[in-house]
Amino acid sequence: MTDRIIAAEVIVTSPGRNYVTLKVQTAEGLVGYGDATVNGRELAVASYLRDHVVPLLTGLDPARIEDTWQYLYRGAYWRRGPITMAAISAVDLALWDIKGKAAGMPVYQLLGGAVRDKVLAYTHASAWELPALLDEVDARRQDGFRAVRAQSGVPGLETVYGVHRDAGGYEPAKRGAVPVVESWDTDAYLRHIPGVLAAVREHVGPELALLHDAHHRLTPQQAARLGKALEPADLFWLEDVTPAENQDALRLVRQHTTTPLAIGEVFNSIYDCKDLITEQLIDYIRVAVAHAGGISHLRTILALASVYQVKAAPHGPSDVSPVSFGASIHLGLSTHNFGIQEYMGYDALAHEVFPHSWSFSDGYLHPGEAPGLGVELDETLAAKFPYEPAYLPVARRLDGSVTDW
Repeated sequence: MTDRIIAAEVIVTSPGRNYVTLKVQTAEGLVGYGDATVNGRELAVASYLRDHVVPLLTGLDPARIEDTWQYLYRGAYWRRGPITMAAISAVDLALWDIKGKAAGMPVYQLLGGAVRDKVLAYTHASAWELPALLDEVDARRQDGFRAVRAQSGVPGLETVYGVHRDAGGYEPAKRGAVPVVESWDTDAYLRHIPGVLAAVREHVGPELALLHDAHHRLTPQQAARLGKALEPADLFWLEDVTPAENQDALRLVRQHTTTPLAIGEVFNSIYDCKDLITEQLIDYIRVAVAHAGGISHLRTILALASVYQVKAAPHGPSDVSPVSFGASIHLGLSTHNFGIQEYMGYDALAHEVFPHSWSFSDGYLHPGEAPGLGVELDETLAAKFPYEPAYLPVARRLDGSVTDW
């Protein structure tokens, strides 16, 4: 007799950031958790799950993960999009969690076993002025990181996405009913940032992997200029140089620089990134397990990428919950062309609400050996942190028009 899903529940909690968690229960007493968080649109995906997905799950066999994925993706007629794919991701992750618990094995073992002993991670160092940025980079190295993304302020601007004038750290989302509006000057950024990253490289020497994110704000020509200017800094990668929707733009960038390129955190299916992969226009694909159909679909994307020597580097901000972050580590341990995992870090409360077996040490992430994904949810504690609206900022150019990001 096969097990059956008997209940599913959507739980929204906000321990530092807003998270949407799907809890799936089976007749055999197993519980699986999935993550469906979409930053700034959390209630939309929570409603999609409650109103359109949860009613379909009762009675299904939790072991039929691929069949359930196809049923939810193809049966809805309306396909793809961040809300739909995040909802499917949540179901997929919960079912992989259940399968691992039923087998008494961590999920990476069900994915073919480990192909490496640990998963390389990078984190963020952000500061307004160069001396403070160098201090932040040094601090991240002291924390054990071997790879660091460096972001700085820009002269003439009052704010820059994710960079605080008076404090270190990187938390771009702000609580409030509407997004904060920031001003942006691309020319000032292009004049300033090559010198900043050259100074960081001189400070840290050749061994530290150094990354930088342009946050989609450049035209193709500007992106090509920046990639060329940053070649002496020997970046591990230059991220999101131009809006990801314009995939042809990467051809121009690729023609003019050898700086490695990473893109894809706003993608949610293989159809969004297949041309970038098959034409080898990028070096790292950054789709997140919570936003691209879960483990099942991300495995398909990464299998395609492996053929073209493109590596995986999943998005890992603080607005994907520890559930999907744990799933990403399982994928990293079991996927040959996995390159690096972003680890922005979490509020201490998030670690308490989502107790987990995954861990970080000496620059690497480890999924742990707990059955399933190795992440649980303390529902009593989660209930103490109700949803609060929070949004990433909107950037306007100096003439008042909204930027391309």
